[in-house]
Amino acid sequence: MTDNITSPELEEELSDDENGQLYEHLRIVVDKGQVPLRIDKFMTEKLQHSSRNRIQKAADSGFVHVNDKPVKSNYKVRPLDVITLMLDRPQHDSSIEPEDIPLNIVYEDSELMVVNKPAGMVVHPGCGNYHGTLVNAVAWHLKDVPDYDPNDPEVGLVHRIDKDTSGLLVVAKTPLAKTKLGVQFFNKTTHRSYNALVWGNFPEDEGRIEGNIGRDPKDRLRMTVFPPDSGIGKTAVTHYRVIERFGYVTLVECIL
Repeated sequence: MTDNITSPELEEELSDDENGQLYEHLRIVVDKGQVPLRIDKFMTEKLQHSSRNRIQKAADSGFVHVNDKPVKSNYKVRPLDVITLMLDRPQHDSSIEPEDIPLNIVYEDSELMVVNKPAGMVVHPGCGNYHGTLVNAVAWHLKDVPDYDPNDPEVGLVHRIDKDTSGLLVVAKTPLAKTKLGVQFFNKTTHRSYNALVWGNFPEDEGRIEGNIGRDPKDRLRMTVFPPDSGIGKTAVTHYRVIERFGYVTLVECIL
């Protein structure tokens, strides 16, 4: 006996990688009465919208895990195995539509604007969030500006921050502004700092964290940090300064 596809043990969510590729994440807990069965066949029966070949390709790419370890398509599932997998999905229509969403604008002129994004707001459509994003709100605010097209990559956001991070974001209204601002961000002549509440009591009052961020070769479902000289991933440098200590957590300023 196998789990029914409507079982609450089947969980699904969407995310995208650093290249904007959309993925479908699934988690399945195998039924207690499950007889040994190849995982590619088992998953094909579970996911009626997925072919066996699609499951096999996911396994070959390291995107099929059992009990947090990658497995090949010939692995035989066992009772109570926890299966997680990531499947690529067709790209959603990425056209940006203006939406009447309030914006906290802290500065604006004819070339650019600076908005304060609240925590919990997605910056750009994707990952199953195709509406209600900051970009949709900006498109509404600038809908009467003749030269601003929210679907034109030569204008718009110059940088991003995570959904759960609050902070200032710069929006370029013209191609020239985006080019000049982009050069400043690339050359790191801009100054960006964020306050973060982190676990633990930092031994130093200030420091520097440097590493390369890339996909974990042992677990393709997550990102990890590689040594700076590894040649893998993208370089990331963060300087931090302790603002206040609370014993088990520390408030720090992070400077990018």
